[in-house]
Amino acid sequence: MGTGRGARTRRGAAARALLTTLMTAALAAGCTASGGPIDDGRGPAAPSARERLPDGADVRPVLAVKIDNTPAARPHTGVDAADVVYVEQVEGGLSRLVAVYATRLPESVGPVRSARESDLELLRQFDRPVLAFSGAQGKLLPLIDRAPLEGVTPESSSGAYVRGTDRSAPHNLYLRPERLMADPPGGAALTTGFRFGRPPAGGEPKDALTVRYPAARTTFTWSDADDRWLVSLDGVPATTTEGERLAPATVVVQYVTVRRSGYRDFLGNNTPYTETVGSGEATVLRGGRAYEARWSRLSAEDGTSFTTGDGERMTFARGQVWVVYAQAA
Repeated sequence: MGTGRGARTRRGAAARALLTTLMTAALAAGCTASGGPIDDGRGPAAPSARERLPDGADVRPVLAVKIDNTPAARPHTGVDAADVVYVEQVEGGLSRLVAVYATRLPESVGPVRSARESDLELLRQFDRPVLAFSGAQGKLLPLIDRAPLEGVTPESSSGAYVRGTDRSAPHNLYLRPERLMADPPGGAALTTGFRFGRPPAGGEPKDALTVRYPAARTTFTWSDADDRWLVSLDGVPATTTEGERLAPATVVVQYVTVRRSGYRDFLGNNTPYTETVGSGEATVLRGGRAYEARWSRLSAEDGTSFTTGDGERMTFARGQVWVVYAQAA
């Protein structure tokens, strides 16, 4: 392998060629039609998340994947490898997942589904994340194009997606993460605001907790044997395609405002908008105990901090974190 200035020049040329190819594909597949919502202040368009810096160092974004969570989409693939899993309400009172990957990349993730307006605010806390999604409502696409993230769809990066044969569309679209990034970006990319460490004092013993949406429910049951919270979705144990139980180390039930947005699905159902900037109450589950906490996120660029009733920082157990957004009372 060449070294010195010549090698750096060749690497720079290759990186520029790759960036040009990616940008051309994105422009060809993107939606630039006028008539959508005005810019909501979430920031200017970002350069490609895979752009190279002048010295050849990589910009290291997290990978976020929008995942179907209807019964027809289960069991999920690759969700157990995520560092953080967000659960949010969508049309018809159903739920969807946003899985965020930083420390490891699974071979496959899915089923992949469409993005929502709330995702843009949620993901702004990360530095130019890659968002894998199957598409979006037509009027939302210009907003996604302007957001500081890199959207990756089957139209813009067809080689990164495959269709499974074990279930029907639209519940059979899967992402191959290694076709987007060679290596995971590492834990430093997780700018969530979460703090990990020994449990705080207090808390109440808790065996199980259920969060209900109008047409979906998520239950977490403590397992001493696994030292984890076992997930059930709509009353059915949630497993991977290999049969392993989904089991985060920490669960956060974050009470937020869920309001109507300016978008509807093809059936005319309004899309809920989940406000993740602000402050409010939360329940944190770790180690078989429940802790009442406060959450605060000052702006979309910030992560979310959690504090206990006495004002101390709430600490999470090391391992996967699930954050479930529930309507505040």
